[in-house]
Amino acid sequence: MKVLLALGGNAMTNVDGRARPEDQIAAAEAAMEAVAGLVAAGVDVVVTHGNGPQVGNLLVKNELAAAVVPPVPLDWCGAQTQGTLGFVLMDALDASLARRGVDKRSAAVVTRTRVDADDAGFTSPTKPIGRFLSAEEAGHLMDHGETWQDRGEKGWRRVVASPEPLEVIDAPAVHALVEAGFVVIANGGGGIPVVRREDGVLEGVEAVIDKDLGAALLARSITVDVLVIATDVPNAVLHYGTPEAAPLGRVTVAEMRGLAAEGHFASGSMGPKVDAVCRFVENGGGRAVITNLDHIVDAVTGEDAGTVVVPN
Repeated sequence: MKVLLALGGNAMTNVDGRARPEDQIAAAEAAMEAVAGLVAAGVDVVVTHGNGPQVGNLLVKNELAAAVVPPVPLDWCGAQTQGTLGFVLMDALDASLARRGVDKRSAAVVTRTRVDADDAGFTSPTKPIGRFLSAEEAGHLMDHGETWQDRGEKGWRRVVASPEPLEVIDAPAVHALVEAGFVVIANGGGGIPVVRREDGVLEGVEAVIDKDLGAALLARSITVDVLVIATDVPNAVLHYGTPEAAPLGRVTVAEMRGLAAEGHFASGSMGPKVDAVCRFVENGGGRAVITNLDHIVDAVTGEDAGTVVVPN
């Protein structure tokens, strides 16, 4: 069995949201214990991860240094966090597998995802990122070509495109490494956003790809059997935040789409995860699961765990 496990970016921070190096290392060690459990059970695993807190740290450095050195563009931020988190996750996974006596090695792939240069988000960016700044601080960054919006009393905030992911450029490399026996870490943060120019050359762009949609695209590209999106709750929840709140178990993709249309899943949290698992199943995937790390082994091996989406 081949599984793609998507970790949220907050899975790489302390429980209170801190993202110091020691916090990220400790969180990686906890997450890779769960991955090692899958590998020990004989499952081929590909791991992808969010990078929001880590990119946020780089953006703060950009802001503080904007009057001295040019800001690092978002595609570079994505590449840097893929490399750093890939290294941290490999170390943690290798150590966990060694403790279990499992002879399996890991590899990290800096991964590009192609988007459409004509995506509407590039002309009308709407995705807010980073922290609020004063007009003067934002002005330094706008001088470097960034788009910032006045958000009233809170200050100014940067907005960028969040285009639809179309192709994981480096999916063949991920597939080859899995076939060679590696546990692969790839496509972090949804992938480094790139466009293809008229001359066929790829170049990075200032954008943020939804990490869950990127995970679903990679899962389809390398033909995994199960997509697991790991979050901080064991199940998606219906009527969240009300006395009628109830965990959601096994559903068909049509039922899941219907529940989403009824407004059960918030657009800023569970909504993209639900869309991602539905896309995977609708495009031929056998099964997709939303659950937390404590339940992923049971979820993958077919036990009654998490929110499981299956074909109609």
